[in-house]
Amino acid sequence: MKQLAEDVYMLKGFPPNAINVYVMGDVLIDAATRQAEKRIFKQIAGRTIAAHALTHVHPDHQGCSHIVCERLGVPLWCGQDDVPAMETAGSVASPKAPRWLQRAQERWWIGPPHAVSRVLLEGDEVAGFTVLDTPGHTRGHVSFWRESDRVLILGDVLNNMNVMTGIPGLHQPPALFTTDPARNRASARRLAALRPALTCFGHGAPLRDPDKLADFAAQLPN
Repeated sequence: MKQLAEDVYMLKGFPPNAINVYVMGDVLIDAATRQAEKRIFKQIAGRTIAAHALTHVHPDHQGCSHIVCERLGVPLWCGQDDVPAMETAGSVASPKAPRWLQRAQERWWIGPPHAVSRVLLEGDEVAGFTVLDTPGHTRGHVSFWRESDRVLILGDVLNNMNVMTGIPGLHQPPALFTTDPARNRASARRLAALRPALTCFGHGAPLRDPDKLADFAAQLPN
C-alpha cells in the first residue's frame, strides 16, 4: 500500500494501476473485481476500516464489496442512483456490452448484491472529503474532494490509461460502459475546474498536474 497524501493510500495491484482501490482515512474506496479479495485483505490487515464506499457500481469496482462488508462488518455506501444496481442481482453488467463480455464479467468480476446502508449525496462528508455528484459513467457516480490539500478521487469520470492496452494517458471511459457520455464529460469538466493537486483514478496512475487535467477536459466535446 502506497501513501499518496495525508490519510490517503493506494493499494498495490497487478498490473500496476490497472484497477485501483484506495483507503481514505478509515474508509475503503472501491473494491475492484471478485478476483481481488486476497490482495485487498492482505493490504488492509491491521488497519481500522469503518466503512466501504463506492465511486460507482461497476464490476471492476464492486466485485469484493459484499465480502469486504460481510467479513469486516462494515456498512456499504454509494451514490443514490447506483443503489438499485448494487442491491439487485443481475443489474451490474453493462447492458451495452456484448453477451460474451457480460458472461465473462458475471463469472469472474461481478460481486453479489449487498444492501446499501448510506446513500451518498452532493455535499456529504466522508473521511474528511466532500462527496461530489458526478454522473455520466453511471447514473449515481460520485467523486471525493478534499479542498484543504486539493486531493480528488474521481473514480471513472476519466481514466489515466487506455483500459484496453494499458498505455498511460488521459482518456474518457469507454462509451461501451458509460451510461451517458455527454453527461460524463460535463462531470469531467467540473472536476478539472477544481484544479486538483492530486487526482486519483479508478484506472491509471495518480496525476499531480492540474494543468494537464484542465487541458484535457477543455478539449472534450460538449
